[in-house]
Amino acid sequence: MSSRVLTAVAWPYANGPRHIGHVSGFGVPSDVFSRYRRMIGDQVLMVSGTDEHGTPIQVQAEAEGLTARELADKYNRVIVEDLQGLGLNYDLFTRTTTSNHYEVTQQMFLALHKNGYVVPRTQMGAISPSTGRTLPDRYIEGTCPICDYPQARGDQCDNCGNQLDPADLINPKSRINGETPKFVETEHFFLDLPAFAESLGAWLQTRTDWRPNVLKFAANLVEDLKPRAITRDLDWGVPVPLDGWRDQPMKRLYVWFDAVIGYLSASVEWARRGPDPDAWKQWWCDPDAQSFYFMGKDNIVFHSVIWPALLLGQNGQGDHGGEPGAFGTLNLPSEIVSSEYLTMSGSKFSTSRGTVIYVGDFLREFGPDALRYFIAVAGPENQDTDFTWEEFVRRTNFELANEWGNLVNRAISMAHKNVGAIPKPTAPTEADVALLETSKAAFTTVGDLLARSRFKQAVTEAMRVVTSANRYLSEQEPWKRKDDPDRRDTILHTALQVVQDANTLLTPFLPHAAQKVHEALGGTGVWAAQPEIKEVDDLGDGPAYPVLTGDYSAEAARWESTPIEVGRPLRKPTPIIAKLQPELAETGPEWAPIQR
Repeated sequence: MSSRVLTAVAWPYANGPRHIGHVSGFGVPSDVFSRYRRMIGDQVLMVSGTDEHGTPIQVQAEAEGLTARELADKYNRVIVEDLQGLGLNYDLFTRTTTSNHYEVTQQMFLALHKNGYVVPRTQMGAISPSTGRTLPDRYIEGTCPICDYPQARGDQCDNCGNQLDPADLINPKSRINGETPKFVETEHFFLDLPAFAESLGAWLQTRTDWRPNVLKFAANLVEDLKPRAITRDLDWGVPVPLDGWRDQPMKRLYVWFDAVIGYLSASVEWARRGPDPDAWKQWWCDPDAQSFYFMGKDNIVFHSVIWPALLLGQNGQGDHGGEPGAFGTLNLPSEIVSSEYLTMSGSKFSTSRGTVIYVGDFLREFGPDALRYFIAVAGPENQDTDFTWEEFVRRTNFELANEWGNLVNRAISMAHKNVGAIPKPTAPTEADVALLETSKAAFTTVGDLLARSRFKQAVTEAMRVVTSANRYLSEQEPWKRKDDPDRRDTILHTALQVVQDANTLLTPFLPHAAQKVHEALGGTGVWAAQPEIKEVDDLGDGPAYPVLTGDYSAEAARWESTPIEVGRPLRKPTPIIAKLQPELAETGPEWAPIQR
């Protein structure tokens, strides 16, 4: 039976191009998952966009001599193009500077305010002495007052996991210029997180199938919830929709509050751009719908605690009740799928430190599928993983090219040379039947792993089929069967059937190569659909912008073993996977050389 699945993908920040560490957390895992769910017949809604508010945007804009909006426009387009090149099949990849997003964010705020979960209070706010601008919590570092960790941030300590305020830090410093911030009293709206302690705790206890690291982290946070400011003294952000606040030029809803609401606003925008403006409710208000949130581990706190609190508050389901807001009763996350960090030479990818490989550069040199495969098979699914050019070359050459590419090429080449089409089998032997059974059984094994976001195990199991098929060809030696064409053709038919099966199993991971294999087997039409960039008008009075979207309903890929068509003409194949020069493992490319 078909299910409705919301794939909610973390919003990349639009203050620069994204690097491969970013897409290893939010990008490739969410796309592999969504492609699989589409292939089994589920109705998937995959949404995200660029996160474009907050002080970091303004800081980068000044550095580049641009306005905040100009900077957001610049990097929104760069990111959209990179994600399209990577083949991420979003139904809508939008942005947070749209009229629609402002409206949805303000409606969420009003529901929380009406239900008493957003309250005004004064606090000591951090100001840059040299610029007079508010410093965001995450841009202040100091020593944690709880565990003495020297690099705690103003919003939380990554060492002990406790939430913090910038004023709590010992010896606070600005990450922007190293100066000591000035703390001044200012009035802001706060999300009353302690008012969700019981409801959040009870809900988290039902999340028994989450990844242990996510569940443990969230449970620890709920034990010590503190009110958290959701407004800042800024002129760049969503206006506060209340009298006395609406027209204040330096009071805005802050980026961490509006960004998580983007999952809902993107879904609403997607529906408004289609024939049914209420279609989003099928994924958000139907209790039977599922929602999966994909991100890196630095976003766990926002998605396992803060976003569920906002949803509970909007629904009137916090500890002191209330009434549902404008969006009705919204579903809480079914699962938080968090990845660890992809590192480089043991260090977290960092633009400022020069340890960075940009997605765009990578795609231009190596294409999308080699990166997608590396992230799936060797990425940071359960623990921090170090990217090395040596490992990338090894995986690409020995697994993708030598194993998968070679299987496709030699099976099709032999069938093309000897028959010119997919041959007819006769009298299959025990070896033929065993390989076909192995191939068919993999659909259950790999599918179960993909459904549980176990991508590394899933792609490994899919490649086991490839290895078995290569071994089968080597043992059966069809090239030596000139005097027994019936046996030769049976072997080649068996091999081609498994090539088609393996191609299906690998489609979520390698959609671009999967299309090529489909065509090499004589298939026509779209096997694995790709996203497209469209220029759209704002739904209000804002400027036009590019979105990533696509029609994935017509693609032919289905999660099942289907019999190959005997007699279908074959052409001489071209290499599916290009091998890399071995020297790359020692030097890296010119634009990201290995540092000795």
